[in-house]
Amino acid sequence: MTGAVERVVVTESDRPPREERVELALDLLANLEHERVPLPAVVDRIETVTTDPALVRRILDEAELRGILDREDGRIRVRRGGYVSFERDVVSREGDFDCRRCGASLSTGHFVRLDAGELGPFGSSCVRKVLGRE
Repeated sequence: MTGAVERVVVTESDRPPREERVELALDLLANLEHERVPLPAVVDRIETVTTDPALVRRILDEAELRGILDREDGRIRVRRGGYVSFERDVVSREGDFDCRRCGASLSTGHFVRLDAGELGPFGSSCVRKVLGRE
């Protein structure tokens, strides 16, 4: 054995089933820390779960129906903001990953633990952007 690490590439077909992706995205949106977020920034976060435009629209509609957010003039107002703790809710793993947000190659993947499941891998700056810390 050479000790080589297998490269992990996550494609849309490797992602959880449709309903699980909806719940994961809704959980991510429910944990946005800022009260007002531009719609493109919200879509950027949803696209870490799915890039299917129909599913993105469905997630936004469902988030509004469940009282997670309101849409106003191209901005999103979060009605129930949560908090993701880096110490408790973000885990790092060594390996050979591709960032789920930007596609960059990673030797350390950061994964966000949400009630609906785990989201990642992300690079260190992308995980901060996904969580609204940058």
